[in-house]
Amino acid sequence: MKDNGVRLLVAGGAGFIGSNFIRYILGAHADWQVVNVDKLTYAGNLANLKDFDEDERYRFVRADICDAPRIEEIVAAERPDAIVNFAAETHVDRSINDPTLFLKTNVLGTQVLLETARRQGIARYIQISTDEVYGSLGSEGKFSEGSSLRPNSPYAASKTSGDLLVRAWFKTYGVPAIITRCSNNYGPYQFPEKLIPFFVTLLRENKPVPVYGDGMNVRDWIHVDDHSRAIEAVLLRGKPGEIYNIGGGNERTNIEITKMLFSFTGKPELLMKFVPDRPGHDRRYAIDDSKIRRELGVAPQVPFEEGLRETVRWYLENEEWCNAVRSGEYLKFYDQWYSRQGRA
Repeated sequence: MKDNGVRLLVAGGAGFIGSNFIRYILGAHADWQVVNVDKLTYAGNLANLKDFDEDERYRFVRADICDAPRIEEIVAAERPDAIVNFAAETHVDRSINDPTLFLKTNVLGTQVLLETARRQGIARYIQISTDEVYGSLGSEGKFSEGSSLRPNSPYAASKTSGDLLVRAWFKTYGVPAIITRCSNNYGPYQFPEKLIPFFVTLLRENKPVPVYGDGMNVRDWIHVDDHSRAIEAVLLRGKPGEIYNIGGGNERTNIEITKMLFSFTGKPELLMKFVPDRPGHDRRYAIDDSKIRRELGVAPQVPFEEGLRETVRWYLENEEWCNAVRSGEYLKFYDQWYSRQGRA
C-alpha cells in the first residue's frame, strides 16, 4: 500500500490499543488522516485522544460496528484506503460472566466490517486479533502463525471466530485482509480492568491485589507503541491473506509482574492476595514473531523494565483519568466478579 496521504478508518479507536495506534500514526505521518469509529462502550474513552480534538487530520464518528447500514454509510462517505479493526470486547473475565456481547461484537461486528470492505472496494483490511486464539502452551515451545486454533475462553473463541471470517472473506470474496495476533499489551490509557493498570490503581489506594491461582501463569508482554509500529508495517508492506504474529519477547509470570509493580509503586508485598483461579485460565502464552521480523523488518524497541516503569508512572500521575473511568460499569463488575466470588 502507498505510504503517503493514507486515509484510515479505525474501528474501536477510543479503546486502549486503538487510541494508542491513532496517536502513533498521527505523530508519525503528517499527511495521514484517521476516522475513528467507536461505539463508546465502558472501555471506550475519547479523553484518550483529546490532544487531537482540533486536528484536521482526525475525526470521530460514534457508531456500532454491528449496525450494518450505518457502517456502510460511514465507509461510503469517508472512502478510506484501509480499515483497521480494533473494535472488540476483550476482557476474559467479563466473557466468562456473560459471553453474549462478545459473540455479537467480535463475530457479527467483524462480519459487518468485512462485508462493508467488500462492497466498498477497500484496498486493505487489518483484523487485530490476539495470541489467545491459540490456546495454552506447556513449558516449552511458541505459537507460530501455523499453530492450531484452540481457544479456551468465550473471549478467545469469539476472536477465533472473527479470524476465521476474515480468512473466508479473503478466500471467497478476495477481500484484501490481513490478520495480526499480538501478545499482551501494556502502556498508557488501558482500562483498569487489565492486570497492570488494575493492580497499580489498587496499590495507589493501598488495597490488596488479587492474584489468580499460584500466579505462575506466563504471558509475553509488548509495549503498545511497539504493537502500533508493527501494525503500521503490516498496513504498508503486509501481504493480503497472511497472518502476522506480533510478540514482545518478554515472557513473565503474573507473580513476577506483580512483584515489579510493588517495587515500582513502593508498596509492601503484604498487599498481595492469592485468590481462586478463573475457569479455563490459560497457563502460558509465547509468540514466535520471526515471520514479521524476517518479512517486514519489525522488532520491539521498548525495553520491558523501562517501559513498565514509565507505564506505572503514567497511571500514578494521571489520577484524574483513572478516577474518571473507574466508576459505574467498572465498579459494578469489580463488585460482582471479585467481591462476590471471594476474589477480593
